[in-house]
Amino acid sequence: MKQKIKIATIDLYNNEPNEGMRCIRDIVNETSVANSHLEIQYDVFETRYKGIAPDLNYDIFISSGGPGSPFEGEGTQWEKVYFNLLEKIWNHNQNFDEKKYIFFICHSFQMMARFFKIGEVNKRFLNSFGVKRFSKTDDGDKDLILSGLTNPLYAADIRQWQVVNPDYKHLNELGAKILSWEVPEEENKNNPALGAVRISNEIVGTQFHPEADPASMLYHFRQKERKDYIINRYGERIYNEMIEWLEDEDKIKLTRKTVLPSFLNNAINELITLKV
Repeated sequence: MKQKIKIATIDLYNNEPNEGMRCIRDIVNETSVANSHLEIQYDVFETRYKGIAPDLNYDIFISSGGPGSPFEGEGTQWEKVYFNLLEKIWNHNQNFDEKKYIFFICHSFQMMARFFKIGEVNKRFLNSFGVKRFSKTDDGDKDLILSGLTNPLYAADIRQWQVVNPDYKHLNELGAKILSWEVPEEENKNNPALGAVRISNEIVGTQFHPEADPASMLYHFRQKERKDYIINRYGERIYNEMIEWLEDEDKIKLTRKTVLPSFLNNAINELITLKV
């Protein structure tokens, strides 16, 4: 009889069209094929749209990106359900050997920052969209999700909000580590946003979209509004360069096949060791 691993995606897209959920599903499917000796169950919960969330019967959680402000849900039922789940995961991990694992992406990364109070969450000076560079810290260079990437690494970055001014004292109390920073632009050169943070061995998140693949980014780049935005901000040369980066094996393709798969495989390996 195969050992069973249960994976849940917490969908925060609020029923808006997106490529993120397809990309996450593809990575989970690839992970399932690579671990054919296991029975991997995968379910999706539309937490932001329907106010439902997985319970602790799941082993691994992936919390998705999503549109708009990370404060939009304040006082709503879905946010209470979401933060309640995070509280349960955190408390469980303090008390049991068999841990729960969770990865936060973009919008969820900002929600994670609010929940753990690791820094200031505010609106970015300018919307970020495109393939962007992120620098790795020394901790990030050694971390399992980023160690296989170049420095700087290249990733899809689609956001209006950011996490800045980290609370180093609280990070130290948690045992958390900053893994990455955005490579800043002129307007924020002295105060770049966090790019990735590991809260614990089981809990980690990225501001960028590690699940994004070339097809998903081309979907965005071909939308007139976004194409015009990049060209008006950075010029046509940079727009074309970003398109070229999509096919570079050391850029977004490498991030896509490294970050989330490394998280999933590490979680699975640690879980099956304890489940034996």
